[in-house]
Amino acid sequence: MLHRQYDSFIACDADYRDADIVLFGAPFDSTTSNRPGARFGPRAIRQESFGLETYSPRLDRDLTDCSVFDAGDVELPFGDSEATLALIREQTATILGDGKRPFLLGGEHSLTLGAVQAALDQYPDLYLIHFDAHTDLREEYLGVELSHASVIRRCWDLMGDGRIAQFGIRSGERAEFLWAKKHTKLRPFDFAGLEEVVASLKKADKPIYFTLDLDVLDPGFFPGTGTPEAGGASFRELMKAVDLVMAANVVACDVMELAPGLDTSGVSTATACKVVREMLLLLGAKD
Repeated sequence: MLHRQYDSFIACDADYRDADIVLFGAPFDSTTSNRPGARFGPRAIRQESFGLETYSPRLDRDLTDCSVFDAGDVELPFGDSEATLALIREQTATILGDGKRPFLLGGEHSLTLGAVQAALDQYPDLYLIHFDAHTDLREEYLGVELSHASVIRRCWDLMGDGRIAQFGIRSGERAEFLWAKKHTKLRPFDFAGLEEVVASLKKADKPIYFTLDLDVLDPGFFPGTGTPEAGGASFRELMKAVDLVMAANVVACDVMELAPGLDTSGVSTATACKVVREMLLLLGAKD
C-alpha cells in the first residue's frame, strides 16, 4: 500500500484505502532536448497549490468533496530512462490494481510511456488522447529512442494504428507529420474534431489515457516550459477541451512539462496548479 506524504496538493489528503484518485509525481527531465527544469514541476505544483482555493467557480465543485490521495514523488534514478519508466509503470500498476485512478505529475513527457504501459496491461483496448505543442513522434532523438521527443511514437509501438488522437500540435519534423497521416489522428494547431473523437469513444465506452503537455498553451500564457512554441491555446480554450475529454471514461491521466524555474513570475506554476485542480474535480465527479 502507498503511504501519505505531507507536502501534498491542496485537499488531496484522503486515506489511500478510501481514495478514488491517486496523485503522484515524477521528478525527471534527463532527456529534455532544450531547456531543463521539468524535474522541479511536481514539487512546485504542490507548493503553489496552497495559493488556490479548493473551490472552482467554473465547475461549481470543491476538492474537499473529492477523495484524492497524494502519494508524493516517486524516487527516480536520475539519468536512467529505462529504470525510471519501469518505476513509473510499477507505481501506476499498483494504483490501477487497487481499483483507483492514477494522476501523474511530470516531469518530462517521456514518463507518460511508463504509465501508458501499465494502463494497457489493465485495459487492453485503451485509447490515448494527447494534447501538446509537439508531435513527439520521432523514431529516435540523437540516437535515443526513450526520449520526450519520441514518447507518442513509443506509445504507438504498443497500441498501433487508430488508437491515438493528437491535438494542439504545431511543431515537429516534416517526417513526423507525414507519418502521423497514416498512423495517428493528428489535428494540428487547435482542438477541432475533439468533440467528435470523444463522442465516438463515449459511445463505445472505451477507456482513455489522457496526457496533457502544458506547452499546448501559448507561451504568452505559459512560458515556464522547456520547449515553448508560439501559436498555442489560451487557458479558456484548453479548459473547454479538457472538459470534453474528462467527461469520457478517463482511467488515467497526466500533466507534464512544467519547468517552474523558467518563469520567475510564477504565473506558469499557478496556471499548472489550476489545470491540475480542474482535472481532479472533473475526474472526482465520476464517483
